[in-house]
Amino acid sequence: MPRVLHVGPCNARGGMATVMRTLAEHPPEGWSADLLPTYSEGGIWAKWRAYRRARRQLKARCSSPQCPDVVHVHVASDWSWRRKSRLIRCARGFVPKIVIHVHSGAFLDWIGGRKRELNRFRTIVQATDVTCVVLSKAWKEAFNHQGLLTEEIVNPCPPAAHLSTVMRRPHQLLLMGRPDPVKGHEFAERLYLHLQNDVPDVGLWLTGVTRSSVVGIEAMGWVSEQEKQRLLDSASVLLIPSAYEGQPMVMLEALATGLPVVASSTLKSPPDGVTVAKHGNVNDWSRCVRLLFEQPPEPATLQASIREHHITQVQQHWLDVYTR
Repeated sequence: MPRVLHVGPCNARGGMATVMRTLAEHPPEGWSADLLPTYSEGGIWAKWRAYRRARRQLKARCSSPQCPDVVHVHVASDWSWRRKSRLIRCARGFVPKIVIHVHSGAFLDWIGGRKRELNRFRTIVQATDVTCVVLSKAWKEAFNHQGLLTEEIVNPCPPAAHLSTVMRRPHQLLLMGRPDPVKGHEFAERLYLHLQNDVPDVGLWLTGVTRSSVVGIEAMGWVSEQEKQRLLDSASVLLIPSAYEGQPMVMLEALATGLPVVASSTLKSPPDGVTVAKHGNVNDWSRCVRLLFEQPPEPATLQASIREHHITQVQQHWLDVYTR
């Protein structure tokens, strides 16, 4: 049975790890899959040690009789790419196929401003044993414009996601994301204050952060998978006000549960079920949220909007890439 080895931060929190685990748990028919973690919490030295450990393990696997048929490398941007490019060099020459799977919505902006990194990336992805995969048609077109030929495969929605049977809490907003300014926690607080003028009982749950300076907002820090599902089942609207995104998994999970989503206009090629608001414009966001409060879409319609993200369809696309 052919084997694929997923290399990346599968042991981290967040959407990329969810994608890795979902793909590893549901490989294409006739394939098996393993995970090789490259991430460690902590400072720069902890992350460097995690990279060195991953490199040793990758070399050992690639030089063993159980060498994988495909090494599937999951990449964000910045230092993530620099570390992963070194891992790719370790695997090439041993495995028949390398897949570079770009998850970050900021990758092209970052690498486009660094000529040396761009040329190195171009050299790697043009090799006959390498395929570069991005998350949407818009990203594919943007990469192709830079002379970087890519394939488009959407993220899979975790099969466990299901339509909520819980009574949703009226006027309850939810933002789920790591404690990073690009995720828009501060903007969500501004939106909450703005909405109070018209919706006095509006609520806001924030995950990823442990405190908020605004009275009435509940900051919940990191939550378990069970708690995350409870929040998705109970909220009225999910907010994604990020400065940039690849293809947020929480968006797919929300739509699968029938939860309406308002996302920033910075998000490329969102599903039809997503309401798009102008990035950073609190008035436009307020309008979109109030409309969803007043006229929520049918949950089944939201779920149907992510049909192409069903695991069986995504599996077939990956089978085509692995075996081509």
